[in-house]
Amino acid sequence: MNAREDFSNRIEEAIKHPKNLGELVEADAVGTVGSEDCGDMLRMWVKFKEVDGKRVIDKATFQTFGCETAIAVASVATELISGKTVEEALTMSGADLSAPLGPLPPLKIHCAQLVEEALRSALAPDAQAPTQQNFAPTLLQRMQAPAQESKKIVLRPSNE
Repeated sequence: MNAREDFSNRIEEAIKHPKNLGELVEADAVGTVGSEDCGDMLRMWVKFKEVDGKRVIDKATFQTFGCETAIAVASVATELISGKTVEEALTMSGADLSAPLGPLPPLKIHCAQLVEEALRSALAPDAQAPTQQNFAPTLLQRMQAPAQESKKIVLRPSNE
């Protein structure tokens, strides 16, 4: 089985048996985010409990208007953050939250970022979004960028 088939199988399994799907009644925190790039929207609910004097995540659930990958990432992420403190959960990146699915294809990385942003929105709603690191633009960003003015280069023979 190649990597693409393995990824597809993991996504299919997560879609067939999503974990923690739906609204969480009496949630302590709710975060909602949307992506202008693809139209996806995700809402995450979080409930806390006290364990050994620490406030930890007891349960997290989600709802999304998104693609299969967004559903799969949100499903595994809600499982991963259970039992973590807010501080521990906030250190997790989109790659950490999607790790059980294996490496995401480049065009699906935004799905993990959407889940990460929803989690941050729920756990630290007053915090500023982390500053965007200077990564090379994605294929989608390149396709959506305004066309640059073309330049004509003329080579003239040298007079030597």
